[in-house]
Amino acid sequence: MPGIPIKPTVLAEIQRQFNHELGAAQGYLAMALWCEDQNFKGFARYFRKQVAEEREHADKFMAHLIARGVLPELQALAAPKTQFASLLDVARTAQQMEQVNTAGVNQVFEAALESKDYPAQVMVQWFINEQVEEEAWTDEMVARVERAACAGSLMDLDRHLEKILGEVEQAS
Repeated sequence: MPGIPIKPTVLAEIQRQFNHELGAAQGYLAMALWCEDQNFKGFARYFRKQVAEEREHADKFMAHLIARGVLPELQALAAPKTQFASLLDVARTAQQMEQVNTAGVNQVFEAALESKDYPAQVMVQWFINEQVEEEAWTDEMVARVERAACAGSLMDLDRHLEKILGEVEQAS
């Protein structure tokens, strides 16, 4: 079913970002599994929440393409990093993933601007705002893990994160 046409440059960027979001979901799943294995249940729960969020992001790109008459193309995903030296390594990996994701979202927006693809610009605006939140949280997570230096403080931070997530889930 034809929709509003998408120029090839915009289509390529949306397809790339669609697959990137799926890869990010896999990356967060790897982090969740590592945290679960290391008995960081709060962090594992948080990263599992991120898996679902990244899948939702991929769904938004997919829905946009379908609405415009384009079948999204699934690409092979690179295996995510699964071995981490520490919880700080996990946090920094999440931070780096979000920074890369922001750059990718910006590439989609720039292509949409250059091509005067107004529907894509509007759709991507949501992701631009989302990335501000995501990067702020990963920056905070890295800082909190760095500051958790005394014995038992990482476990306290983990329990605190699990409590916050429980309160958020109850409120929604």
